[in-house]
Amino acid sequence: MDAKRIVVVGSGPAGLIAAIRASQLKAHVTLVEKNSSAGKKLLLSGKGRCNLTNTCESDLFIKRFSHHGEFLRDAFKKFFHQELMRFFEKRGLKLKVERQLRVFPVTNRSASILEVLNQELSKNKVNILYNSSLKNILVETNVVKGVLLANGQKIMADKVILATGGLSYSFTGSTGEGIKIAEKLGHHIVAPRAGLVPLVVKGNYPKSLEGLTLKNIRLKFYNSKNKIVSEIGELLFTGFGISGPLALSLSGKIVDWLQEGENVFVEIDLKPALSREQLDARLLREFSMCPKKSIRNILKELLPLRLIDVFIDMLKLEPDKKASQITQKNRREIIELLKGLRLNIISAKSIEEGMVTRGGVALADINPRTMESRLIKGLYFCGEMIDVDADTGGFNLQAAFSTGYLAGESAVLN
Repeated sequence: MDAKRIVVVGSGPAGLIAAIRASQLKAHVTLVEKNSSAGKKLLLSGKGRCNLTNTCESDLFIKRFSHHGEFLRDAFKKFFHQELMRFFEKRGLKLKVERQLRVFPVTNRSASILEVLNQELSKNKVNILYNSSLKNILVETNVVKGVLLANGQKIMADKVILATGGLSYSFTGSTGEGIKIAEKLGHHIVAPRAGLVPLVVKGNYPKSLEGLTLKNIRLKFYNSKNKIVSEIGELLFTGFGISGPLALSLSGKIVDWLQEGENVFVEIDLKPALSREQLDARLLREFSMCPKKSIRNILKELLPLRLIDVFIDMLKLEPDKKASQITQKNRREIIELLKGLRLNIISAKSIEEGMVTRGGVALADINPRTMESRLIKGLYFCGEMIDVDADTGGFNLQAAFSTGYLAGESAVLN
């Protein structure tokens, strides 16, 4: 029996593992990549360190997806974090588990992950066509026949795996062409939008705080209909608003709220471990012990230096006002601001600046047991171009590896 001819389009994590798995099963695999090298976006992941997965158990893992996480159960049963970590460790790359169960290579280099994947492509004799863009999928009577490249070249195939990514970080090659081709073939597309994206705040406060990281804080986002409260974690002020793990993780929901035209606010609880009563007692103690101390110096015990002037401005207090002059009303306002520094979210940055793309090929059109299209026989989808997305912490990369692995195996065995 002749080996199956399989074309994989896209060399992100999903496409790379799909090509590797299909080639391990003795298929003739051609990997098509528009860039001059593989894994451009992978190299950027985890700030260049590559947070490739997370070791939390599967039910908690699935809950970290914004919606439709259950769709991934079959892919995770086939190839989850244990198998992914074993894949790299078996090939000589040591991994480490850091806080919040995030997994990184010991080298702290995304390039180490890519090197292993490239070596495996070479070992399994995957034919790679770099600088080659996809123009269309060749289909006859709803059955895949191959692909047509932008240069006019046709590559005939028994199966085609699309792993072309979303629309974020387009400079890496993620421009959404695979999603457009899927739509032309009749698949439903959930409108692509930004995920894990920085948020823009009204006013000048963020600019004055640019680069400041707040640790051990909690966020509450809300509008007239909804409220979301974050875990305790980190926030980063940017020149235009807020970013960092807490803001990014909840940003997808905020993008949806903003699209509804609602006013959206965030309240920063700067002291989530302390109740209002505890803060009041602490302030009273400070005021009574140091009545001549200025409010600015007292706040140094509670806040980062760069936040103090903003804080005093919001409170409309004189920075040299003495503790003995602080009224009960002033004290109550200080406590309320410590527990809920409020900012008005007016927009999110563009999809180009989101770490992931939300939306893509609708899951109803994909068989979760194989990743095959329900409309076109022999066509498979995986990775960021399908409608799944998750928090930061290794969840999105694991989804890409898992769906890619399942697609690669299914394309050969089914």
